[in-house]
Amino acid sequence: MANLDHRNLLSKEHFVDGGYLSVALKQQVAHEHGVGLVGPIRARSTRQSRKGTVFHREAFTINWDAKEVTCPQANVSRRRSTPPSLAPYLNVEFSPDDCRQCPVKAACTRTDARKVTFLPRELYDIQSESRTEQQTQEWLSRYSLRAAIESTISEFVNGHGMRQCRYRSEEKAHVQYVLTAIAVNLERVGVHLPPAPARQPRNPTALQGFLDWQHIPRPRSWRVVTHPAG
Repeated sequence: MANLDHRNLLSKEHFVDGGYLSVALKQQVAHEHGVGLVGPIRARSTRQSRKGTVFHREAFTINWDAKEVTCPQANVSRRRSTPPSLAPYLNVEFSPDDCRQCPVKAACTRTDARKVTFLPRELYDIQSESRTEQQTQEWLSRYSLRAAIESTISEFVNGHGMRQCRYRSEEKAHVQYVLTAIAVNLERVGVHLPPAPARQPRNPTALQGFLDWQHIPRPRSWRVVTHPAG
């Protein structure tokens, strides 16, 4: 992204694969370069999100000003921290006394106290808005452009072996990339060209006409050697 900015080639939006996108990266690129990264934000993959009878993260109410989280049973979190291993996620923990006596504990946690992790407020808002937007048909139609990008990458890798360089030095490698791109463009242009007209057969010579009139078979090509050498 910095190289594109240095060359003044940045666009307003960049369509990226979900494996290269995160909420923190989306915020960083927007703040530093003013570019919107368009791609799917990964869905929840916790135990609570996979089971419909279990309270997932969105079932908890976050009070950003008071720095508290309230569970579905109106219990308020007791501790809040940011472990280095989870950064930038925030970790809140409820009291074991509240969780042990909770009538819906089986639908919430398997430990003595429920822990909830979530992003800071700005990143949390970006995550929520992105997950809601990517479910709309408008977003899906725009992101369908990514399919053409993936097919181009697949064509270069599988059709032209672009994972390996045939030359040494950066300058020669660049020449390979340019020549391969020219070849791919020529192939694509050829698909849209009108088909070549069928070749008309050449009028038979007088000798060929005489042989056909006499029903004398003749070889397909007059260059066929009829006498062995020597």
